Amino acid sequence: MLSRSPFLTAWVGRLRRTTCLIVGIPTILFLACSGAVGESGPGSDGRSGGGMSGGTGGPSGPSAGNGGSSASTGGSTGNGNGSGGGGPSAGGASASGGAPGAGGAPGSGGAPGLGGASGSGGAGGSGGAAGSGGRLDAGADGTMVRVDAAAGSGGARVDASPGTGGASGADAASNNTAGPIGWASTNDLGQNGTTGGADAAPMVVTTLAALQSAASGTAARVIRISGSISGTVAVGSNKTIIGEAGAVFTGSLSLENSVNVIVQNLTVVGLNCTDFADCESGADAVTVNTAHHIWIDHCNISNGSDGNLDVTDRSDYVTISWNKFSYSNNTRIHRYSNIVGGSDTATADAGHLRLTFYNNWWADNVDQRQPRVRFGQVHVFNNLYTSTAASYCLGLGVEANVLMENNVFIGVRNPINSTEFSNAASVVVSRGNLYTNTSGTTADKGTAVFTPPYAYSAVPASAVEAAVRAGAGPH
Repeated sequence: MLSRSPFLTAWVGRLRRTTCLIVGIPTILFLACSGAVGESGPGSDGRSGGGMSGGTGGPSGPSAGNGGSSASTGGSTGNGNGSGGGGPSAGGASASGGAPGAGGAPGSGGAPGLGGASGSGGAGGSGGAAGSGGRLDAGADGTMVRVDAAAGSGGARVDASPGTGGASGADAASNNTAGPIGWASTNDLGQNGTTGGADAAPMVVTTLAALQSAASGTAARVIRISGSISGTVAVGSNKTIIGEAGAVFTGSLSLENSVNVIVQNLTVVGLNCTDFADCESGADAVTVNTAHHIWIDHCNISNGSDGNLDVTDRSDYVTISWNKFSYSNNTRIHRYSNIVGGSDTATADAGHLRLTFYNNWWADNVDQRQPRVRFGQVHVFNNLYTSTAASYCLGLGVEANVLMENNVFIGVRNPINSTEFSNAASVVVSRGNLYTNTSGTTADKGTAVFTPPYAYSAVPASAVEAAVRAGAGPH
């Protein structure tokens, strides 16, 4: 080995310092952009908690010493599993890579955490009453759905819009993920509840011809009416007909021999009429005849010639909910809104005509038949009656069996007409109704009222007016 002279030792020392200075300048710049060099400690793990963001990359090692070692490694991949529950949890953020040292490879970035699973849709609640927070009905964000004021927290749906974490209310209604309350929810006659067009791809119609074509037959269809259409339409089976915002149908919708039909969120204006004979021989705005499993929901139905919505001739398993019934004036005599059973002699109706009316509003200028019932088992709960032009509200007819619960009557005459049209077999039992500034009869008849076979929950009458005024009709 050669011995090192003092001169060589000093020169090497100066060279080493000079090299360090020269290397040091870019090292500082490199450190500022990419992390430290030399012996860096390992990056900390980029672990994330449930739904938390991914961890950051490991801290940079200290500055290089003599013969710095390889760069620090990046943080390990973040494992940001989202927490389960209502809405998706935020995914884990990517871990930042550890800064490379001189010659070291860049640290690997943490992978994004997995998003949390979507919250479950609001489960169908019983009854038509408002949940806490009181949808929705009913736009695409759940304002419908439907009490179709806003639904209670947690997504419970009382025919209302969903709560937190629930599925969207309008689409709960329009895609029938929750379905109706009442007789239309019953499984019978080869039909499991009322689902209409179910999950068929929606089709938008803007003309009478397009609506007539789409509504015909038995193929499952979801039909959205846009704009204004006038005429008469025969509706087949397995159909959902929905009015888009502002949609108006003028004329008559006929559900004859139809099975499994839903009509929602639509303004229906009847053909109107001028005198009693003209009206009586005219068409209903909506007629349900020899049909079963029908749900009419969140519609505004007015000026029907014979009736606004009549259900006759052995029709069965019908729910009528969240609708507003009215007439534009009281100059015509025949303002008879809703009949159930077309004749005292139609004895074939016995054992059929099972209907539920809930959260409906009989409003301006309705005279009578709110409804008038023959033969059927009809459940009337949480409805609002405000027509000061009424001669009577509920009419008890031949062999009818009617349960009335928690309805509100304001300023009307004869809320319950239990004697004029009934016979010895007729029954009406009322519970919890609220009468304000009314006159005339409210008497029950008989006691052998039927017990509804379906789940429901009637809210107290004190809560009905505000909910129905806010929620009835299209949303």
